[in-house]
Amino acid sequence: MAYEVNHTDDEWREILTKDEFRVLRRAGTEPSFDNEYWDNQESGAYNCRACGRPLFDSEHKFESGCGWPSFTKPTDEAATEARVDTSFGMHRTEVRCSRCGSHLGHVFRDGPPPLGMRYCINSLSLRFVPK
Repeated sequence: MAYEVNHTDDEWREILTKDEFRVLRRAGTEPSFDNEYWDNQESGAYNCRACGRPLFDSEHKFESGCGWPSFTKPTDEAATEARVDTSFGMHRTEVRCSRCGSHLGHVFRDGPPPLGMRYCINSLSLRFVPK
């Protein structure tokens, strides 16, 4: 798929750290409760670590108990895209950055009211910008 921001794997490897590349470009997962933003309480924006696109706002962040940053919704609906993920014998909805196609995490329908959504996102996919 063509995205606004495109790089070869070699170019991404120069831009991202080894762990960032594994998560963002290879759909990896970082450890729960042992990542940069799972318990961040500051006000600000969470942007895509790969391309800088604004993705989530602290106003929509909540403590889900899963050990990863969780949000009820993206900053704007066009910021992310969803894909069916059947890896590891599971049926989930993967969330990607709509600007560069980087893997962010997954979205589940077990979040708080009124939306009931939980965007479970890897800290390595995000760069926090304080307000």
